[in-house]
Amino acid sequence: MQWLGRRESSNVDDRRGISGGPLAVGGGIIGVIFLLAKFLLGDGDVSDLQQAFPPGQQQEMTTEQKAADDERARFVKVVLADTEDVWDKIFSDMGSQYQPPTLVLFRGSTQSGCGGASSQSGPFYCPADNDVYIDLSFAEELETRFGATGDFPLAYVIAHEVGHHVQSLLGVSDKVQRLRGQVSETEYNKYSVKLELQADFYAGLWTHYNQKMKNVIDQKDIEEALNAASAIGDDNITKGRVSPDAFTHGTSAQRMYWFKKGFETGDIKQGDTFEGDEL
Repeated sequence: MQWLGRRESSNVDDRRGISGGPLAVGGGIIGVIFLLAKFLLGDGDVSDLQQAFPPGQQQEMTTEQKAADDERARFVKVVLADTEDVWDKIFSDMGSQYQPPTLVLFRGSTQSGCGGASSQSGPFYCPADNDVYIDLSFAEELETRFGATGDFPLAYVIAHEVGHHVQSLLGVSDKVQRLRGQVSETEYNKYSVKLELQADFYAGLWTHYNQKMKNVIDQKDIEEALNAASAIGDDNITKGRVSPDAFTHGTSAQRMYWFKKGFETGDIKQGDTFEGDEL
Protein backbone atom coordinates (compact mmCIF):
# COMPACT_ATOMS: atom_id res chain seq x y z
CA MET A 1 0.00 0.00 0.00
CA GLN A 2 1.31 3.42 -0.96
CA TRP A 3 1.13 5.43 2.24
CA LEU A 4 4.28 7.51 2.78
CA GLY A 5 3.67 11.26 2.76
CA ARG A 6 -0.11 10.95 2.79
CA ARG A 7 -2.67 12.44 5.20
CA GLU A 8 -2.67 11.04 8.74
CA SER A 9 -5.86 11.02 10.79
CA SER A 10 -6.05 13.30 13.82
CA ASN A 11 -8.62 10.98 15.45
CA VAL A 12 -5.90 9.10 17.29
CA ASP A 13 -5.29 8.77 21.03
CA ASP A 14 -1.66 7.68 21.38
CA ARG A 15 -1.20 6.05 24.80
CA ARG A 16 2.00 4.17 24.08
CA GLY A 17 4.18 4.24 27.17
CA ILE A 18 1.22 4.82 29.52
CA SER A 19 0.46 2.00 31.96
CA GLY A 20 -3.08 0.68 31.74
CA GLY A 21 -3.57 -0.90 35.17
CA PRO A 22 -5.87 -3.90 35.83
CA LEU A 23 -7.18 -5.78 32.84
CA ALA A 24 -10.45 -7.25 31.73
CA VAL A 25 -10.96 -9.49 28.72
CA GLY A 26 -11.16 -7.63 25.41
CA GLY A 27 -13.07 -8.66 22.29
CA GLY A 28 -10.17 -8.75 19.88
CA ILE A 29 -10.07 -10.29 16.44
CA ILE A 30 -7.58 -12.92 17.64
CA GLY A 31 -7.75 -12.82 21.42
CA VAL A 32 -11.32 -14.04 21.80
CA ILE A 33 -10.61 -17.06 19.63
CA PHE A 34 -7.59 -18.04 21.72
CA LEU A 35 -9.47 -17.42 24.95
CA LEU A 36 -12.39 -19.59 23.93
CA ALA A 37 -10.16 -22.34 22.58
CA LYS A 38 -8.06 -22.37 25.75
CA PHE A 39 -11.18 -22.52 27.91
CA LEU A 40 -12.81 -25.35 25.97
CA LEU A 41 -9.63 -27.36 25.57
CA GLY A 42 -9.07 -27.03 29.31
CA ASP A 43 -12.36 -28.79 30.07
CA GLY A 44 -14.02 -25.58 31.17
CA ASP A 45 -11.51 -24.75 33.92
CA VAL A 46 -12.11 -21.11 34.84
CA SER A 47 -8.46 -20.73 35.75
CA ASP A 48 -7.71 -20.97 32.05
CA LEU A 49 -9.85 -17.90 31.47
CA GLN A 50 -8.03 -15.99 34.17
CA GLN A 51 -4.66 -16.93 32.76
CA ALA A 52 -5.53 -16.34 29.11
CA PHE A 53 -4.96 -12.59 29.32
CA PRO A 54 -2.34 -11.79 31.95
CA PRO A 55 -1.68 -8.09 32.61
CA GLY A 56 0.36 -6.55 29.81
CA GLN A 57 3.81 -5.42 30.82
CA GLN A 58 5.48 -2.31 29.46
CA GLN A 59 8.84 -3.23 28.01
CA GLU A 60 11.72 -0.96 27.17
CA MET A 61 12.31 -0.73 23.44
CA THR A 62 15.60 -0.19 21.69
CA THR A 63 16.09 2.86 19.49
CA GLU A 64 15.53 0.70 16.42
CA GLN A 65 12.36 -0.85 17.86
CA LYS A 66 10.95 2.55 18.77
CA ALA A 67 11.66 3.87 15.28
CA ALA A 68 9.85 0.87 13.77
CA ASP A 69 6.95 1.35 16.19
CA ASP A 70 6.66 5.03 15.30
CA GLU A 71 6.66 4.21 11.59
CA ARG A 72 3.94 1.63 12.17
CA ALA A 73 1.92 4.26 14.06
CA ARG A 74 2.18 6.64 11.10
CA PHE A 75 1.00 3.86 8.79
CA VAL A 76 -1.99 3.18 11.03
CA LYS A 77 -2.90 6.87 11.04
CA VAL A 78 -2.84 6.96 7.24
CA VAL A 79 -5.06 3.88 7.06
CA LEU A 80 -7.50 5.44 9.52
CA ALA A 81 -7.57 8.62 7.44
CA ASP A 82 -8.41 6.52 4.39
CA THR A 83 -11.29 4.82 6.25
CA GLU A 84 -12.62 8.28 7.11
CA ASP A 85 -12.55 9.41 3.49
CA VAL A 86 -14.15 6.23 2.17
CA TRP A 87 -16.92 5.99 4.74
CA ASP A 88 -17.60 9.71 4.43
CA LYS A 89 -18.40 9.07 0.77
CA ILE A 90 -20.43 5.91 1.35
CA PHE A 91 -22.54 7.49 4.09
CA SER A 92 -22.99 10.63 2.00
CA ASP A 93 -24.22 8.49 -0.91
CA MET A 94 -26.74 6.97 1.53
CA GLY A 95 -27.91 10.44 2.56
CA SER A 96 -26.27 10.29 5.96
CA GLN A 97 -23.19 11.64 7.75
CA TYR A 98 -20.33 9.47 8.92
CA GLN A 99 -19.04 9.91 12.46
CA PRO A 100 -15.50 8.48 12.65
CA PRO A 101 -14.19 6.54 15.65
CA THR A 102 -11.07 7.37 17.63
CA LEU A 103 -8.18 4.95 17.30
CA VAL A 104 -6.36 4.25 20.57
CA LEU A 105 -2.73 3.15 20.21
CA PHE A 106 -1.15 1.47 23.23
CA ARG A 107 1.60 -0.85 24.35
CA GLY A 108 1.05 -3.53 26.97
CA SER A 109 -2.31 -2.54 28.43
CA THR A 110 -4.81 0.28 28.71
CA GLN A 111 -8.38 0.94 29.79
CA SER A 112 -11.41 1.16 27.49
CA GLY A 113 -15.12 1.76 27.91
CA CYS A 114 -15.48 -2.02 27.59
CA GLY A 115 -12.97 -2.82 30.33
CA GLY A 116 -9.26 -3.47 30.15
CA ALA A 117 -7.35 -4.03 26.94
CA SER A 118 -4.07 -5.89 26.58
CA SER A 119 -1.63 -6.89 23.92
CA GLN A 120 -2.95 -10.44 24.43
CA SER A 121 -6.53 -9.58 23.50
CA GLY A 122 -5.77 -8.27 20.02
CA PRO A 123 -7.35 -5.28 18.24
CA PHE A 124 -11.01 -4.61 19.01
CA TYR A 125 -13.80 -2.07 18.70
CA CYS A 126 -15.53 -0.86 21.86
CA PRO A 127 -19.12 0.33 21.21
CA ALA A 128 -19.29 1.88 24.69
CA ASP A 129 -16.86 4.65 23.73
CA ASN A 130 -16.85 4.24 19.91
CA ASP A 131 -13.10 3.67 19.93
CA VAL A 132 -10.86 1.16 18.14
CA TYR A 133 -8.01 -0.22 20.27
CA ILE A 134 -4.77 -1.71 19.02
CA ASP A 135 -1.44 -2.61 20.54
CA LEU A 136 1.00 -2.14 17.67
CA SER A 137 2.88 -5.30 18.65
CA PHE A 138 -0.03 -7.10 16.98
CA ALA A 139 1.52 -6.25 13.61
CA GLU A 140 4.54 -8.31 14.57
CA GLU A 141 2.28 -11.15 15.72
CA LEU A 142 0.48 -11.17 12.38
CA GLU A 143 3.76 -11.90 10.64
CA THR A 144 5.57 -14.13 13.13
CA ARG A 145 2.66 -16.24 14.41
CA PHE A 146 0.30 -16.24 11.44
CA GLY A 147 2.61 -15.73 8.49
CA ALA A 148 0.62 -12.72 7.28
CA THR A 149 3.47 -10.74 5.76
CA GLY A 150 3.48 -7.25 4.26
CA ASP A 151 1.84 -4.06 5.51
CA PHE A 152 -1.68 -4.63 4.21
CA PRO A 153 -2.74 -7.29 6.75
CA LEU A 154 -2.60 -4.57 9.40
CA ALA A 155 -4.64 -2.26 7.17
CA TYR A 156 -7.20 -5.06 6.74
CA VAL A 157 -7.45 -5.57 10.50
CA ILE A 158 -7.99 -1.84 11.11
CA ALA A 159 -10.61 -1.70 8.35
CA HIS A 160 -12.33 -4.71 9.95
CA GLU A 161 -12.54 -3.00 13.34
CA VAL A 162 -13.76 0.24 11.73
CA GLY A 163 -16.34 -2.00 10.05
CA HIS A 164 -17.67 -2.82 13.52
CA HIS A 165 -17.99 0.92 14.13
CA VAL A 166 -20.02 1.21 10.92
CA GLN A 167 -22.27 -1.62 12.15
CA SER A 168 -22.78 0.32 15.36
CA LEU A 169 -23.72 3.47 13.45
CA LEU A 170 -26.14 1.55 11.23
CA GLY A 171 -27.79 -0.17 14.20
CA VAL A 172 -26.81 -3.69 13.16
CA SER A 173 -24.79 -4.36 16.31
CA ASP A 174 -27.70 -3.35 18.56
CA LYS A 175 -30.05 -5.71 16.71
CA VAL A 176 -27.69 -8.62 17.26
CA GLN A 177 -27.11 -7.68 20.90
CA ARG A 178 -30.85 -7.67 21.57
CA LEU A 179 -30.98 -11.33 20.56
CA ARG A 180 -28.85 -12.29 23.54
CA GLY A 181 -31.07 -14.17 25.95
CA GLN A 182 -33.80 -14.61 23.32
CA VAL A 183 -32.08 -17.44 21.47
CA SER A 184 -29.81 -20.30 22.52
CA GLU A 185 -26.12 -19.67 23.07
CA THR A 186 -25.31 -21.71 19.97
CA GLU A 187 -27.77 -19.73 17.86
CA TYR A 188 -26.55 -16.41 19.21
CA ASN A 189 -22.98 -17.39 18.40
CA LYS A 190 -24.01 -17.90 14.77
CA TYR A 191 -25.30 -14.32 14.66
CA SER A 192 -22.08 -13.11 16.24
CA VAL A 193 -20.07 -14.84 13.51
CA LYS A 194 -22.27 -13.23 10.85
CA LEU A 195 -21.50 -9.86 12.45
CA GLU A 196 -17.78 -10.57 12.14
CA LEU A 197 -18.11 -11.68 8.54
CA GLN A 198 -19.95 -8.49 7.68
CA ALA A 199 -17.04 -6.53 9.17
CA ASP A 200 -14.79 -8.48 6.80
CA PHE A 201 -17.08 -7.50 3.93
CA TYR A 202 -16.80 -3.87 5.00
CA ALA A 203 -13.01 -4.20 5.04
CA GLY A 204 -13.18 -5.43 1.45
CA LEU A 205 -15.60 -2.64 0.56
CA TRP A 206 -13.19 -0.09 2.03
CA THR A 207 -10.37 -1.59 -0.02
CA HIS A 208 -12.47 -1.28 -3.19
CA TYR A 209 -13.24 2.39 -2.62
CA ASN A 210 -9.75 3.24 -1.42
CA GLN A 211 -8.29 1.87 -4.63
CA LYS A 212 -10.94 3.59 -6.75
CA MET A 213 -10.60 6.96 -5.02
CA LYS A 214 -6.85 7.09 -4.41
CA ASN A 215 -5.16 4.38 -6.49
CA VAL A 216 -2.88 3.41 -3.60
CA ILE A 217 -3.56 -0.35 -3.49
CA ASP A 218 -2.24 -3.04 -5.83
CA GLN A 219 -2.87 -6.73 -6.42
CA LYS A 220 -0.17 -7.70 -3.93
CA ASP A 221 -2.09 -5.87 -1.19
CA ILE A 222 -5.24 -7.84 -2.00
CA GLU A 223 -3.30 -11.10 -1.86
CA GLU A 224 -1.84 -10.07 1.52
CA ALA A 225 -5.33 -9.29 2.86
CA LEU A 226 -6.73 -12.63 1.69
CA ASN A 227 -3.75 -14.44 3.20
CA ALA A 228 -4.40 -12.68 6.52
CA ALA A 229 -8.12 -13.51 6.38
CA SER A 230 -7.22 -17.15 5.83
CA ALA A 231 -4.55 -17.19 8.55
CA ILE A 232 -6.89 -15.87 11.25
CA GLY A 233 -9.92 -18.00 10.39
CA ASP A 234 -11.29 -19.93 13.36
CA ASP A 235 -10.64 -23.33 11.78
CA ASN A 236 -7.04 -22.45 11.01
CA ILE A 237 -6.31 -21.06 14.47
CA THR A 238 -7.95 -23.88 16.40
CA LYS A 239 -6.79 -26.64 14.02
CA GLY A 240 -10.11 -28.44 14.36
CA ARG A 241 -9.86 -28.76 18.15
CA VAL A 242 -12.92 -26.56 18.76
CA SER A 243 -16.43 -27.27 17.51
CA PRO A 244 -17.67 -25.01 14.69
CA ASP A 245 -20.55 -24.05 17.02
CA ALA A 246 -17.97 -22.28 19.16
CA PHE A 247 -16.35 -20.34 16.32
CA THR A 248 -16.24 -16.59 16.89
CA HIS A 249 -15.17 -14.99 13.61
CA GLY A 250 -15.79 -17.51 10.82
CA THR A 251 -13.71 -20.01 8.93
CA SER A 252 -10.80 -19.05 6.70
CA ALA A 253 -12.94 -19.69 3.61
CA GLN A 254 -15.79 -17.55 4.95
CA ARG A 255 -13.53 -14.65 5.87
CA MET A 256 -11.83 -14.70 2.49
CA TYR A 257 -15.18 -14.94 0.69
CA TRP A 258 -16.73 -11.92 2.37
CA PHE A 259 -13.65 -9.74 2.11
CA LYS A 260 -13.36 -10.61 -1.57
CA LYS A 261 -17.07 -9.97 -2.15
CA GLY A 262 -16.80 -6.51 -0.62
CA PHE A 263 -13.74 -5.72 -2.72
CA GLU A 264 -15.14 -7.04 -5.99
CA THR A 265 -18.70 -5.66 -5.76
CA GLY A 266 -18.05 -2.29 -4.13
CA ASP A 267 -21.73 -2.38 -3.16
CA ILE A 268 -22.69 -2.06 0.49
CA LYS A 269 -26.06 -3.67 -0.29
CA GLN A 270 -24.25 -6.93 -1.09
CA GLY A 271 -22.97 -7.26 2.48
CA ASP A 272 -26.01 -8.79 4.15
CA THR A 273 -24.38 -11.75 5.89
CA PHE A 274 -27.66 -12.23 7.80
CA GLU A 275 -29.72 -12.94 4.69
CA GLY A 276 -32.42 -15.46 5.50
CA ASP A 277 -32.26 -14.74 9.25
CA GLU A 278 -34.52 -12.41 11.18
CA LEU A 279 -32.82 -9.53 12.98
